[in-house]
This record gives sequence, structure tokens and C-alpha cells, in this order.
Amino acid sequence: MKTFTLLTDPVTTKQDPIFSSLQRFFRSLIRDERDLPFVYLTLRITLTLWPLAILLYIPGVNEWLWWAAAIVYLVLNNLIYKGPFGLMLHCTSHRCFFLRKYNILNHYLPWVIGPLFGQTPETYYSHHIGMHHPENNMPDDDSCTMFFQRDSLRGFARYLGAFLFAGIFHLARYFMRKQRKNLLIRSVRGEFLFIAMCVGLSFVNWPATLVVFILPFLISRVIMMLGNWAQHAFISAEEPGNPYKNSITCINTSYNHQCWNDGYHIAHHLKPSLHWTEYPVFFRKTLDDYASNNAIVFDGIHYLHVFAYLMLKRYDLLAKHFVNIGNRFSSDEQVITFLKERTRKIPEPALQAAAA
Repeated sequence: MKTFTLLTDPVTTKQDPIFSSLQRFFRSLIRDERDLPFVYLTLRITLTLWPLAILLYIPGVNEWLWWAAAIVYLVLNNLIYKGPFGLMLHCTSHRCFFLRKYNILNHYLPWVIGPLFGQTPETYYSHHIGMHHPENNMPDDDSCTMFFQRDSLRGFARYLGAFLFAGIFHLARYFMRKQRKNLLIRSVRGEFLFIAMCVGLSFVNWPATLVVFILPFLISRVIMMLGNWAQHAFISAEEPGNPYKNSITCINTSYNHQCWNDGYHIAHHLKPSLHWTEYPVFFRKTLDDYASNNAIVFDGIHYLHVFAYLMLKRYDLLAKHFVNIGNRFSSDEQVITFLKERTRKIPEPALQAAAA
């Protein structure tokens, strides 16, 4: 166990009043100057991945150059940019990136950059904003984790398989049931336009399409479901709709520096529109609520660690990084027992009893 002492995650800082002309130009386009790092990341991705993608499609490129470009593209896409881009897309889905008068620029991330990472245009927004947050991992949320044993690799395989092969159909069914026609159109349109593009480009250049679009698509879908599984792996059967008891928080990790404080998932479900720089401050202000709700907070690890430790059933490692807010536990053994209770599959009758 760990005792909470300090936070090292990025927070709001006073802006330097001296800006370059280029910075002033970028600030004139966006709604919040704290999002300037998003502008720089967008430019880096645009100036690296798109030229490499185009190079891979050029006929007659020397074989060694093609393979070098493919390797660099896959490394940049999946190891360097995927996390920061995915969570930038997440932040800008919750808080509009560009000013209203430049609204056309708000389509650049989902429609121009997103497909390079396998993000089908506007499907992520529709799923995350239109379904996941309103349903809060409860049964109507098609990415709900509570009906699976959450330290089971077999359980995760079933969960992932359902999303990969039927996710868009479940999402469309949800929007039809809720009579949300606009989100239905946006999600289905983006998904099938992306698939049609991949099919068409495969006839033009199959190897390039595999590298540029298909592999990033598959990797993104796995990573997104892995992340959601870890974020909602520990659920109280008595209060499954309580964000303090169905989500987790990961603090003091480099992941929060690279991915815009994404580790603060409890706070994010409580206040989805809060700016990413404000979550550490909000966390510190609401520590008493975390303690009174038996919230799960880990220090020094992130979602990939949590997922791996669960699959390996290394509850001892989870307990080692568990933050004992309010001195609720007296030993690692108590923490392990508590965590195991929270990963148990919640059957439908138990859920109905909790709701009664």
C-alpha cells in the first residue's frame, strides 16, 4: 500500500505573457489556450504520418525504402503517437477544440488524422459521448464490463470479440432504441466509409493499406477495449452506477503527462467537461469523497499495468500500488480481498437487487 502525499501530474500553470507571432496565431483559433499542446501534436502528426502514408502508396518505390517507411510509420503511429492522439481526440470530443467561427477545423482530427490511427470518423465521439458517458458502464452501455469476470483473460476475449465483430451494430441498435437519429447517422456513416475506403484502397495497394489503415485500426480497437476494461474493472455490486465505485484513478505516472491526465477516470465520469489540466486539483479537493466511497486509486501505474496484473492475477502488485486514502486498510491482504471482490462478475439478479 501507499500513502497519498503529493501529485506529480500536469496541472494548470500561469501562461507566459510573451508569445511568438505563431503562438498568437494558434491561440486565436482555439477555445482554450491550455490546449496549445494539441495544436503542436496535430502538426507533428500531420507532417510525419501523412507524408509517410503517401510514400507507401507511390508506385515503384524502392523496396528497401518502402519497408523503412513502413517500419517508421508503424512505430510512430502505434508506439509514439497513438496514446497522445487517442486521448487528444477524447479531450476534444468533450471540449470543442477550435472556436465556433473556425468550426470546420474541428473536423480535422476525426476526418483527416483519425483514420490514420484506425479511428473511424465520428464513431468514437458517438460511442463515447452519446452512449458511454450517459450510461456510465451500466447495462445499457454496450461497452459495459460488469457482466464479465474482470480478472479473466477468457472474459476479456469475449468482451473484445463482441466489440470487434458487432460493436457498430450494437451502437446503432442503441441509438435507434434511444431515438437519437443524428448520432446513429454519424456513427454508422463514419464506420462504413472507413471500411469502404480500406476495401477500395486495397485494390490500389494492398500492402500500403494494411500498414497505413488496417493494422492501426485493429490495434486501436484492442487498446480502446483494454483501456475501458481496466478503467471499469473494479465495480461495487451494491452501487454499480456510482463513479467512485465503478471506475479507478491512476496518479503520478508518466502516462498522465503523455496522455493528458487520462488516469483520472473517476473524476472524468464525475465532471466530463472539466479541462484535462484541472483533474489533479479536483482530485486533491475531493479526497474525502474518495475515502468515504472506498474509491480505488493506484500510484505509479497506469491502465496497461492494471490490465496485465489482472490477467496475471497479480493482486499483490495491485495492492503494492494501491493508495490507502483515509487509512481504510491495515494490510495488503485486506486490500487484495477488497480488490478481488470488486472484480467479480455481477449477475443480472444481483444488479436488479442493487437497483431495488
